[in-house]
Amino acid sequence: MSRARRPLPTDLVALVSFDGRVYPNEAKPFDRLGLDERTRPLEEALEQWFFFATGKQTYVSVRGATIRGLINARPRGKRSAWEVEALIDADDDKAVVSSLFSRMLAGIGRGGAERVFIRLDANSVIVRAAREAGFFQYQPQTLYRREGPIGGKAPDIGLRPKSRQDLHGMFQLYMHAVPANVRAIEGATFKEWQAALEPWGGRTTDLVLDEDGAITAWARVQSGQTGRLSVLSTSRTAGLHDVIQAAAARLSKSDALFALVPEQDPGLAAAFERQGFVPAGSYLLMAKRLTITAQELVPEAARAVVMN
Repeated sequence: MSRARRPLPTDLVALVSFDGRVYPNEAKPFDRLGLDERTRPLEEALEQWFFFATGKQTYVSVRGATIRGLINARPRGKRSAWEVEALIDADDDKAVVSSLFSRMLAGIGRGGAERVFIRLDANSVIVRAAREAGFFQYQPQTLYRREGPIGGKAPDIGLRPKSRQDLHGMFQLYMHAVPANVRAIEGATFKEWQAALEPWGGRTTDLVLDEDGAITAWARVQSGQTGRLSVLSTSRTAGLHDVIQAAAARLSKSDALFALVPEQDPGLAAAFERQGFVPAGSYLLMAKRLTITAQELVPEAARAVVMN
């Protein structure tokens, strides 16, 4: 019988050397997408398994003295919203993943978490286990990849770095551009939207387009050997391809570019394809709410009878 518990430093040797294999991370945070986990096995193992040194919420599943799996969760924009950063299953017993989910949810719940997110490969065997743990699918996504930077002169559309004063305008753009069913999970209020912003594991730059006092386009970019970007726009003057090209100009030194596109936004997918991006994977974004949003009504006996 396996059980989930907090990891110990002595677990590292067992985790790295288990069967001589490095098991894949079933959780797919954006900052890990597109990276080849097979290229640096020992380094990847240390990176995957040594989460207990970071202060994040981490649990391992053990059977006797053998490590059978690990789950790690990190806060998103604020500690009321979390995401599963790593989920490693080294056992065919579905009870392993179930116990990991259970301990993780209980742990972050005690810390005040209200929501938790996980992204999985669309064909992952973990999807069913996540559903059984109370997660529900709310947004299919496609990963787009482009080899090399976008060439040519970037259009001068006025895209600029955001300021603190732009936050409410960015939220209003989000409210106009994102479907209601997604907003209900990610950002029904300004506070919830801020809390649920996904971290990208490094320094990002947010760029906005201001048209007549309203934020009509928002691009987030992260430079490096692997560049990442996202785009949200309702601009009346700059087309999606112009926003993508202007944002991607910040990634001119990246060897490859990645972008996640929601399935319900075919226009954005077409704009990325026009810039030379091609589909590179399909994913499911899932969420679970840990708090009860409405109080249960309790009948109360009347102390007096009122008659007309």
